[in-house]
Amino acid sequence: MYKRLAQSFSVVTLSLCSLTVTAAISNLTPELEALPVLTQEPQHAKSAKRIVNTYARNHYKKFTLDDNLSGKIFTRFLRNLDFNKNFFLASDIKQFEKYASTFDDFLMIGDLTTAYKIYQTNLERREARLLYAISLLDNEYNFNKADDKFYYDREDAQWAVSISEMNELWRQRVKYDLLNLKLADKTLDEAKAILKKRYQRNIKRLYQTNSEDVFQSLMNAFSRSIEAHTSYLSPRSAERFQMQMNLSFEGIGASLQIEDEHTVVRKIIAGGPADKSGKLKPEDKIVGVGQEKGEIVDVVGWRLDEVVELIKGPKGSIVKLQVLKGDSETKKYELIEFVRDKIKLEDQQAQSEVYVPESTLGDTMPLGVIEIPSFYNGLTSHVRSLISDLKKDNVSGIIIDLRGNGGGSLNESRTLTGLFIDSGPVVQVRNHTGSVQIERDNDGVIHYAGPLTVLVDRYSASASEIFAAAMQDYNRAIVIGEQTFGKGTVQRHKGLGRYYDLNENPLGSIQFTTAKFYRISGSSTQHIGVIPDILYPSAVVPEEWGESQEENALPYDSINRATYTSFSNTQDTIDILTAKHKKRVMQNPEFAYIFADIDEYQSKKDRNYISLVESERLAEQKESQSKRLARTNERLQRKGLAPIKSMEDLPDDVLDIDPLLDEAANITYDLIGTSKFAIK
Repeated sequence: MYKRLAQSFSVVTLSLCSLTVTAAISNLTPELEALPVLTQEPQHAKSAKRIVNTYARNHYKKFTLDDNLSGKIFTRFLRNLDFNKNFFLASDIKQFEKYASTFDDFLMIGDLTTAYKIYQTNLERREARLLYAISLLDNEYNFNKADDKFYYDREDAQWAVSISEMNELWRQRVKYDLLNLKLADKTLDEAKAILKKRYQRNIKRLYQTNSEDVFQSLMNAFSRSIEAHTSYLSPRSAERFQMQMNLSFEGIGASLQIEDEHTVVRKIIAGGPADKSGKLKPEDKIVGVGQEKGEIVDVVGWRLDEVVELIKGPKGSIVKLQVLKGDSETKKYELIEFVRDKIKLEDQQAQSEVYVPESTLGDTMPLGVIEIPSFYNGLTSHVRSLISDLKKDNVSGIIIDLRGNGGGSLNESRTLTGLFIDSGPVVQVRNHTGSVQIERDNDGVIHYAGPLTVLVDRYSASASEIFAAAMQDYNRAIVIGEQTFGKGTVQRHKGLGRYYDLNENPLGSIQFTTAKFYRISGSSTQHIGVIPDILYPSAVVPEEWGESQEENALPYDSINRATYTSFSNTQDTIDILTAKHKKRVMQNPEFAYIFADIDEYQSKKDRNYISLVESERLAEQKESQSKRLARTNERLQRKGLAPIKSMEDLPDDVLDIDPLLDEAANITYDLIGTSKFAIK
């Protein structure tokens, strides 16, 4: 059972570093404050017990808060504090392990002393490491030392067993930071000055840590140990979330999140400046922010709300982002400029166009393309209007483009499906009690009965998967693209406060999973998502992305099939269309680029280090730039246009091509030729 910690808990001092280092850093930060002594606040005991009770009563996943789950919470809590094993030593972990089986006990009674002591140790370790990093800036650096590497991914590494081993990790990190800045055209002195300010700023932020930060980290360790989409949101984080939402609609149109001291792009909002530019992508890291005039401000280690404040600004003004591209092998910085704008509602709505692909080999009958960025309220009526307009344009078939659509309203996925069938079940929902509800379309009207294809990718999730799965199960459309994300769960948001909580600090809120989606065939979309009838080449295997790689995600399972009648048996048609597709892509130079990129990615994806040799990094950059320029000139040649000498010479929109949509159109033409998937 639970035991209160003894007071003889180890602490960290600057003596962790060598005497030489201690002397070197003793005069670096005389103006800085001191680490706070963090203790649990009165409202946290009440919050902890309410969270435990709510999850136990209402969570979809049945669990027992016992020593086994306690060990998982303990492990995740340590991972939250030191994901890359850059702060704690192996001796720290050994000291902590005796508390691994007590987390269940202190959560139930609301006494969180253990977690606060561990967090305090982490603060002290971080302070020592950052001071050591500052001391390293006085060293001389040789950026041509052969075989010098920075191991940036240490999730699966062992904890450092000695100070000397930890010092080597930080030597690599500081040199990596310096080289990145040097490759971004900073002098070595400028790079050192930037890093000194960055590390000092990070230390200052340690001094601003408060009790709620500890509680949030602990409760998220508990929540995520139960299930992947369960989380706790502190009162302050809720405010930041609202600021983030404001940014999404009033700044550049990007949803941001803090991850390991970096501001990471999580989602691009349809219709915003980021979406229209096409230059900012999910997983990109924002390392610097600047205005139209003035220098770029280094924001590594900043709080999310502080980064948001720099990015926000009046409509029409300019903001510059220094970005470390998420898909960059060279880890090169890229400067992207945006004109701030207020995203209009109509920019986020479904859009349609009459489309004839450039790569069409035969027929040039116009097709209709309806791009749906999300399942927002009112989507179905809007798409119904778009279908009516496309019919007036005499389109021969329609493509529903769901790429990048992360979902939204369950009701809209049901009613959108109803535009293409007369009536019947669309999706099954099983709640935490085991009860299954079937969501149906009952209007008896088909608004579009012609040939239909659905284009998806690995970012298509949730409601997108419900719609695509229903079209596939009814044999109403051919699904084309990558295997989808695989999120088949439903979450509920619930505040922890009660009306009788008088004169107390706010208690925050939780999000937890309450139900699970199932296809009308009985299969879950959880983990596996929707597997397209015709698969596009993809760099990532399904097991390495999406829901399947989320720790503690609910498993795939199935329930009974709903009662429905599909339109026809179409496997023979799919086989014919697949053969034509494969033959076509083998002759398509754009797909040759895709296959080459896949091969390159696969050859490097397991590498967990990056070179610290400047000449090697410059060679990688030159190779990447040369490849990009060569491909651009090949594309220009195919269009009958003159080649360029530099990417800066490329006019806007000259190569605005989408080979994946083009091929979806070619498949749709093939489908039209079979007369299948159209309702008689």
